[in-house]
Amino acid sequence: MEERGGAESGGRVPSDEVLDRPLPEKVRRRVVALTGEAVGGLTVAELPAPLRQYARFTPQRRTRFGGNAMAAALESDPVFRQRIATRLREQAAELARAVESGTPPAAADPVEVAATAYVLRPPGWSKLVAAAGEEAKRAQAEQVEEETQEELGRLREELSRARASARSEAERSRSEADAARKELEAVRRKLRSAQSDVKRGEAALRKLRAEREEQRSAHAAEKAAGDSEVRRLKTRLADSESALEAARRAAREGRSVEDMRVRLLLDTVLDAAQGLRRELALPPAELRPADTVEAVEPGRMSPQDVAARALSETDPALLDQLLALPQAHLVVDGYNVTKTGYPTMPLDKQRLRLLGGLAVLAAQTGAEMTCVFDGAELAAPVLLAPPRGVRVLFSKPGQTADELIRRLVRAEPPGRPVVVVSSDREVADGCAAAGARPVASALLLRRLART
Repeated sequence: MEERGGAESGGRVPSDEVLDRPLPEKVRRRVVALTGEAVGGLTVAELPAPLRQYARFTPQRRTRFGGNAMAAALESDPVFRQRIATRLREQAAELARAVESGTPPAAADPVEVAATAYVLRPPGWSKLVAAAGEEAKRAQAEQVEEETQEELGRLREELSRARASARSEAERSRSEADAARKELEAVRRKLRSAQSDVKRGEAALRKLRAEREEQRSAHAAEKAAGDSEVRRLKTRLADSESALEAARRAAREGRSVEDMRVRLLLDTVLDAAQGLRRELALPPAELRPADTVEAVEPGRMSPQDVAARALSETDPALLDQLLALPQAHLVVDGYNVTKTGYPTMPLDKQRLRLLGGLAVLAAQTGAEMTCVFDGAELAAPVLLAPPRGVRVLFSKPGQTADELIRRLVRAEPPGRPVVVVSSDREVADGCAAAGARPVASALLLRRLART
């Protein structure tokens, strides 16, 4: 194989010389770089099997990833080395001829000469490689020497700066010490002055303590006199409370007599009114003010629907007290109540449940009841039979249930007790301004839960 490789390179037979030491690192890196550049000119078939995977790499990537493989192939495969030598003779012909003739240029880089000799293997190539190694060591030693001298110079400069800084620090310390001594003298003077002030303060304190003792004695005498006055006033207060209680008993007795007389007069007026009604044979009133308000009754309203809002709840006993008033009229914002109490039910189920509860409440209290539903957005007329004792109204198209409730309140005569059930703040405020008593929807729901 050596002879065939020699034939390919021009008939020269490579030397049998070997290195007695490892290839210097710089020479090895340059050999790998030369090989990486030369491999690009060979075909895949001319490459050893381990190097074929790097055939299409760039020289830099080939050197980076296949450097060890190329170095091993150069060492173990003479044919591959001869092919690389041929490519090297073509790329650096002048240096190759000089190395093979044994007279490398004096100005040439020793590493470049050693790498070329390692690939071409002319007679004496091992000496060229060893000389390159020695030259590299010498250059490295010179570089280390230069770096050492630079470091020594830098350390000398740092030492000089440190000495200057130390001198400056010493001067500053002396200045600070002088300033501290002066400040200490000033502090001592202040201390002596403070001690004098303390002595004067102690004398003033002793004087104040004596005055405080005198004041304490005077306060003790005043306290004794005050306690005596307090006991006297407490006695007078007890006498006053006894007199007040006696006066209250007398007032209660007088008020009970007056109440009895007023109630007797009221019973007399009521009996007289009932007798007058029987004497005149007055029929019961069939028309109510709410009947005069224009609205759409169930079954004849336009297709609309509503939404209601819920607020807080209170004690249902308040509703019982309001409905116990004579001729009380309960106006209910229907959907506001149902959306508060049972919002998950369909609208028709909500209406039926509320109207059923109102019917029971009407039978229990005897109060007039009107339940108003918003009909502004109903999809179809609502067909239902209003329960006994409950008037059911739907608002007309273009009108909301809130407006209808306010019209019902304004239709009532002044002085008639009208209770509006709605958690809508705007409805409650408007009805209160018209003279009605607003209550929350939660109040009615809790009252219906008791029926």
